[in-house]
Amino acid sequence: MIHLDTNDLVKTVTEVILKQLQINNKHSNDQTSQINIENRVQVGVSNRHVHLSLDALYKLFGATAELTNFKILSQPGQFACEEKVTLVGPKGVIEDVRILGPTRDKTQVELSLSDCIKLGIKAPIRDSGDLPGSAGLTLVGPKGAVTISEGGIIAARHIHMHPYDADRFSVKDGDRISVKVSGPRGLIFNEVLVRVSDKYKLEMHIDFDEANAAGITNNGFVEIIKR
Repeated sequence: MIHLDTNDLVKTVTEVILKQLQINNKHSNDQTSQINIENRVQVGVSNRHVHLSLDALYKLFGATAELTNFKILSQPGQFACEEKVTLVGPKGVIEDVRILGPTRDKTQVELSLSDCIKLGIKAPIRDSGDLPGSAGLTLVGPKGAVTISEGGIIAARHIHMHPYDADRFSVKDGDRISVKVSGPRGLIFNEVLVRVSDKYKLEMHIDFDEANAAGITNNGFVEIIKR
């Protein structure tokens, strides 16, 4: 058996970490180098999360509850909250699901297909806010529980654009376009919804299932190839 003193152990671990970082950076640079810079869009990979109505917030966290800012998100006015809930479906439970603020008119739970399988629900792929006929499930907080008859969706892949960006790419709100991911697991994302507002920052949103399939990480880049 080989014995390493503390200094040797730290050195060995550091070398391994640096080597892995170099490999990851090379992979990221290889992807970026294959992208037409004029057509590239940064990617935000979305984990499962919840948008609460004010009524649901009070039932889950108490009558005087307010959402607590944990981290500002890339889209103006949006923030991740300190508050989390547990999701309960017919076949499983997912704990520590973060809430995003501010509150909305209706509660919406955004999941991946993998999440839906774990929970045992059949959530449709929908644009944000398109909730009629979507999946129901139960949310549990520290002060109570809320069961929604609809509101669970798999968010359709989409790109947020400022009107300036929409003009530059010759697209309009509601268009569906195709986007290319380069690299060893490169692929084409079709049916990417374009969402245009002067409140938006240019960014494509996909979930973890989609990101893993394409081998792309948060803050990576994709290329718009069809307008």
